[in-house]
Amino acid sequence: MKRLVWTTASMTLVAFSVLAQEPVVGTWKTQVGTTAAIDECAQGYCITMKTGNNAGKRIGSFQGSNGNFTGTIVEPESRKTFTGVLTLSGDTVHMRGCTMKVICVSLIWTRL
Repeated sequence: MKRLVWTTASMTLVAFSVLAQEPVVGTWKTQVGTTAAIDECAQGYCITMKTGNNAGKRIGSFQGSNGNFTGTIVEPESRKTFTGVLTLSGDTVHMRGCTMKVICVSLIWTRL
């Protein structure tokens, strides 16, 4: 009987954690055609490149919820760090970041 209770409780916790997952978590197509994964990590959420020359590299981390986040992203080729915001709208992620408060870029990624 105890085993049944523990099994049921464990399954309920797993189901709840899946339902509570932030919609930004997933695989995204970048503007240049590569793919990146956004997953939960110790910093909140982390971005890891999945394809291209930088596959496997973590390029960003951010915190927030409900489609509004702040954090940093590193442009893999130039290694410049941009600080900014990430907003989620349906199956699109909009990122806007600046380095040294002078050079700013915007990116739009789509969910795969």
